[in-house]
Amino acid sequence: MLKAKSAEEIELIRESSLLVGKTLAEVAPMIQPGVSVLDLDKRAYEFIKDHGGHPGFLGFNGFPNSLCISMNEVVVHGIPKAGQVMQDGDIISVDCGVLMNGFYGDSAYTFPVGEVSDEVMKLLVNTKECLDLGIEQAIAGNRVGDIGYAVQAHAENAGFGVVRELVGHGLGRDLHEPPEVPNFGRRGKGPKLVEGLVINIEPMINMGRKEVQQHADGWTIYTADRKPSAHFEHTMVVRKGKAELLSTFEFIEQKLEIRA
Repeated sequence: MLKAKSAEEIELIRESSLLVGKTLAEVAPMIQPGVSVLDLDKRAYEFIKDHGGHPGFLGFNGFPNSLCISMNEVVVHGIPKAGQVMQDGDIISVDCGVLMNGFYGDSAYTFPVGEVSDEVMKLLVNTKECLDLGIEQAIAGNRVGDIGYAVQAHAENAGFGVVRELVGHGLGRDLHEPPEVPNFGRRGKGPKLVEGLVINIEPMINMGRKEVQQHADGWTIYTADRKPSAHFEHTMVVRKGKAELLSTFEFIEQKLEIRA
């Protein structure tokens, strides 16, 4: 039986999640050709600290930075490095975690850098739609497989690959709690979702094949065919009828004047 969070715990997770959203919005205008990814990481660290939080990824299992920054063929867990500069046509997934008041927030958004190809933009749009469709299934009485099925079907119907090795997760006092939330699955299968359960859904969708490889650094995950990959992530509470989002892209999209 999966454990629901109390109303008080949910509010603390919401506070951390909102700071994540504001941090992503803070770095969003910096995502331009010619900018170093380390500049994004430095600004995120300062912003989180200035607002009473701690970067949730910094030092987590030895991770050396505040943000996971994954460019182009990097799926997730990219380590920002000196000399890594964004170029026109790149895409960049920025995954941010915050630990505040004993609870985590965690969210990710994939940004185009300058002008990207129509094919790449289709990947970004589809991946974000996958997230929305997964969220629609995060309701009490459904099962984890219902979420995975919704994500997988939408991505594969568009000809994209769905990463199998990395999954969404529960969230709370720990960054990764039960259950695992895969982006593939069968309807009606897996653990039953209970009201008050806090989970993160995070589609990782590849332009090409689903297979991935891990870099020798122990963190960075690449697509095996080196084609681009996109990643979006939200934190939510399972409710009856409709999930309640705790994270938000609104701050990002206001900064960038994107219509959700």
